Amino acid sequence: MPVSVSCHAAVSTQLNAIFVSLELSRSTWLVTSLSPGRGERISRHQVKGSDVPALLERFAQLQAKARERTGEQYPLVVIQEAGLDGFWIHRCLVREGIESYVVDAASIAASRRSRRAKTDKLDGEALVRTLLAYKRGEPRVCAMVAVPSVEDEDRRRISRERRALVVERVRHVNRIKGLLFAQGVGDYEPLRADRRARLDELVTGDGRPLPRHVRREIERELDRLEMVVGQIKQVEAERDALLEPRSDAAGEADTGPRLIQLRGIGPEFAGVLHAEAFFRSFSNRRQVAAYAGLAPSPWQSGSMDREQGVSKAGNKRLRTTMIQVAWLWLRHQPDSELTKWYAERVGANGGRARRVMIVAVARKLLIALWQFVSAGVVPAGALLKAA
Repeated sequence: MPVSVSCHAAVSTQLNAIFVSLELSRSTWLVTSLSPGRGERISRHQVKGSDVPALLERFAQLQAKARERTGEQYPLVVIQEAGLDGFWIHRCLVREGIESYVVDAASIAASRRSRRAKTDKLDGEALVRTLLAYKRGEPRVCAMVAVPSVEDEDRRRISRERRALVVERVRHVNRIKGLLFAQGVGDYEPLRADRRARLDELVTGDGRPLPRHVRREIERELDRLEMVVGQIKQVEAERDALLEPRSDAAGEADTGPRLIQLRGIGPEFAGVLHAEAFFRSFSNRRQVAAYAGLAPSPWQSGSMDREQGVSKAGNKRLRTTMIQVAWLWLRHQPDSELTKWYAERVGANGGRARRVMIVAVARKLLIALWQFVSAGVVPAGALLKAA
């Protein structure tokens, strides 16, 4: 499509497709479209939520009307925001041969007025305009989401479920400790194997047996805690099975088992890194850092020039994991060039300098791990685990 920004009419007369945006909700889907032969007129229709046949019928009607006006058959280009609906609608459209995009809503430019009007009608039109600009090739107009395969998306659930279960385990442990601390008991560990036997021996701070209702509440908390602990073991078993060395149909080794070869990276970190980052391909190191939200964000205006820190605009789970991996890397890879680089810059300084530099280590380490899994380049000075 030729680039033209002089006016909206010039853009609309050169349309070579029907551009459609979807505003999704539980009850209704708002279909906003811009078709050839209608000038700048944008049409809006509603279909029942989750009714894909009705949506496809509406698309067929849009194509039929465009063919009546122009005598030509035009393809559809559809855009929707990434949200709670996931990617199933996108996959349905792709299966029907429709060009579909999923956009990161936070990447779309918006008015900075203090009171900005926001309606589904305005949002639908903004999505259509964004799609037009993207198809014209305008840089940085938005960030399209790289839709994972069904297998990769499903594999994410293992690390995410484990994280949720660990949070739940901490909550039960803290609840039990809080109940006992109110009775003057401070040396009870709910995660020990003898937790039930220890509970029978506990006495309050003033020498009494545990009150009956407090004890029963703790026993019920222990029941829930043991169930969560058992589920964590099941999830970890599934994770370890996926990390077994294997090759896909193309003969390429999986990235998870390859990451475990490095000291300081265990099954959990390897699983998270594969599921959240290395399942997709990157063109360069800048894309890798930006995807994790670890890219720098400068602030330059006139004589003002300063750094605002990392963008934090990427995958939060990946960013948090990389900070943890960076600390472990310093401990388990003391002879690596990255660890020496960190030590030289931190020196005798502590506190904030260490916390700032560990973010830089996380960014450099993520890039090094990407090069390791994609090209087999071992990070400089890093040690591999014994076979």
